[in-house]
Amino acid sequence: MKRKEMQLALQMVSGYGAEFSAWRIPGTDPAAYTNMDSYVERAKLAEKGKFQMIFIADTPALSNDLGPQTPMFPMDPMLALMAVARETKHIGLVATLSATFNYPYNIARQFKALDVISHGRVGWNAVTTSDPLAAANFGAQIASRKERYGMAHESIQIVQALWGSWDTDAWTLDVEGGKFADMDKIKPINLEGQYYASRGPLPIPPSEQGQPVIFQAGGGSEGLELAGSYASGVYANPFDIESAREHRQALRQSATRFGRNPDDIKMYAGFMFSLASTEEEALERRRQLMSFNPEEIPSRVRYLGSMVGLPLSIGLVDIDQPLATDMLKNAYANPMDPRSIRALKLLKQGLTIRDVLAHGVINYHPVVAGTPVQVADFLEEWFLAGACDGFSVVPDIAYDGVADFVDLVVPILQDRGLFHREYEGKTLRENMGVPYQYGRLK
Repeated sequence: MKRKEMQLALQMVSGYGAEFSAWRIPGTDPAAYTNMDSYVERAKLAEKGKFQMIFIADTPALSNDLGPQTPMFPMDPMLALMAVARETKHIGLVATLSATFNYPYNIARQFKALDVISHGRVGWNAVTTSDPLAAANFGAQIASRKERYGMAHESIQIVQALWGSWDTDAWTLDVEGGKFADMDKIKPINLEGQYYASRGPLPIPPSEQGQPVIFQAGGGSEGLELAGSYASGVYANPFDIESAREHRQALRQSATRFGRNPDDIKMYAGFMFSLASTEEEALERRRQLMSFNPEEIPSRVRYLGSMVGLPLSIGLVDIDQPLATDMLKNAYANPMDPRSIRALKLLKQGLTIRDVLAHGVINYHPVVAGTPVQVADFLEEWFLAGACDGFSVVPDIAYDGVADFVDLVVPILQDRGLFHREYEGKTLRENMGVPYQYGRLK
């Protein structure tokens, strides 16, 4: 029996990498945000490395300071994926689109058109939106969590019904008989719920994989229910193996409750990395990134202090020296923050505050700053522990980080029998190992 292998998604972010100061690193194109060629180049590298997919997160709002930082997301995820679709052949194309602030018909049409254009390589990451800035862009207020997830359930059901509004043999292309399509096999869906309604049909035939793959990103009981009902892939943000394993198991149990095979839902854990020939070189890379935004360091130091129960601040401590022993003896891992255990461990090892921060202890994904072997070891440990089915990886700096991962980490994973060497098929569903689907699940 073939050994189970992990799957990899490349997070594209806004063209620069995970760190929002990466645009200033020598070699990076400062204008990569608007240069679709840079997205295509990274996607081609990921395809060379046999990544199952690229993934673009999104929130329909400008939510960070563009003075020192780059945007968090591309100009438009769907247009970025369209540019990539025409220049790649195998890699999956997954984008986030809010089910809160988009009509189901528009979602269905955009994703299915791209799925047909890409020959069955597209996925929709269906999320709810709770950002007040996003709501203001639509002249709206943020609905309650219950309402947002109610809207998401209706949206996904309508979208999938629209995706299946053509029978699989409706597109006849009968040149001799003059019949482009059989209208008896293209029918309205006439669905109406509390929040959304649509008559349909879509003017688009099925793709090679039937319809796009549904993904989900969001926690809590509502997120688990949404994922268990519809999702074939889930993007998750656990910070340690135990919480990752628990979340994956909860997803599988949710799928089972809704009559699905738990193996048909794949969890991708978020992961950041900084690669170099030595750990010290990788840390220096991250120190350089930190140096571009010195005004952020005081708040990071204070946050680190809250993680370990100490009143850390610039002036009170020298961030380029290890913490004093008498101060460390009062430190403890904040039980409300799962990242605190690692932060405390590094401080107790005698690392400086600057180096503890360089290790990425306050980043929104686990971070490994080190050699290709260290990165591969981390991925292997989580995967073999059943903490995930794969990873959604994002380099610190995109311009060289993607190539280094593909050239240096992927071969290690392949040699260890942990990652495939060739694509399993032509569609995203085939390469994820999830079933064909066309239309609304019954």
